[in-house]
Amino acid sequence: MDASKSRPAPAGGESTVARAGVADFLVRRSRFRPAEALPWIAAIAAFFIFPSQMVLGGQTLIMILFALSLDLILGYAGIVTLGHAAFFGLGAYGASLLITDLGWSEPVSGLLAGALIAAIAGFLSGWLLLRYRGLAFLVLTLSVTIMLQQLGNLFRDFTGGYDGIPGVNVAPLFGRFDYDIYGHTYYLYCLGVLLIVFYCVRRIVYSPFGQALVGIRENIGRMNALGSPVHWRLVVVYTISAAVAGIAGALFAQTNAFVTLGVFDFDQSAAVLIMLILGGAGWLYGGFIGAALYMVLQNELAKASPEFWQFGIGLLLIGVVLFVRRGTLGRVLNVSRLLQARTQP
Repeated sequence: MDASKSRPAPAGGESTVARAGVADFLVRRSRFRPAEALPWIAAIAAFFIFPSQMVLGGQTLIMILFALSLDLILGYAGIVTLGHAAFFGLGAYGASLLITDLGWSEPVSGLLAGALIAAIAGFLSGWLLLRYRGLAFLVLTLSVTIMLQQLGNLFRDFTGGYDGIPGVNVAPLFGRFDYDIYGHTYYLYCLGVLLIVFYCVRRIVYSPFGQALVGIRENIGRMNALGSPVHWRLVVVYTISAAVAGIAGALFAQTNAFVTLGVFDFDQSAAVLIMLILGGAGWLYGGFIGAALYMVLQNELAKASPEFWQFGIGLLLIGVVLFVRRGTLGRVLNVSRLLQARTQP
């Protein structure tokens, strides 16, 4: 018998095969499925079916983008925060001041400015705060947001204080498409931005980096034991999430033509967290369902009862937490898999 045939393969060869298998798995998982087109088809259909509701539609798309930024750190890295509005607010003020102070009204530049400012803040705060876990991290993120809001009020000559910054008027999109009072151009603008950002986030989630984040979420101790640079990976994803939230904030300021310190309110952080709970964290599309559900319910309940509309949201949230723990999308996917298993021979 040839001794070379019985000799075990070198460890390097085994690791190469393992890496190839993981890469093939990620490629298969990252392929677009037909069902993924449904949210985008619904968004385009809404443009034609509800032409008089495009202002609400545009705000919903912005909140979907905001929820997507939170899903990146909560659903995939397991980072629970109560201060995500800090990056939303920094993005909103970054885009606004670019117009009012520097006179640069090109809309895409405003998005880039908002993303850059929020990303810098995300990197600096993440580098420090992500050393803590649990309740300490929650309190620290909430405290940072409150401090930013109070700093904005302190430098009211620069930020406008609680009166805000009016006159955030952007130039026509691509120099050709002006904005109508019904919000049609803004809706398509927001939808295009959401599509581009979503594609980038999806690539991140289905990359080896994204799978490492899932490993950190599931067992941070094991990832540390494997030698994974856990802290820096969390800082990187926190920075990316902050940049996406900054883009959402910049869109908010541009579409509303003003911004106030209310963008830093705790209600903003709580609302986006509720949206993600309603839709389901860690599904990418959970924010689509949760944000749309929240915004439509808020609009309709506020019409019925302007003072007590939050009661309805709270009641729905209790029902989801108690009976649909993985969110609406998670339950839909579970039912779909169950039906598929039953129909197979």
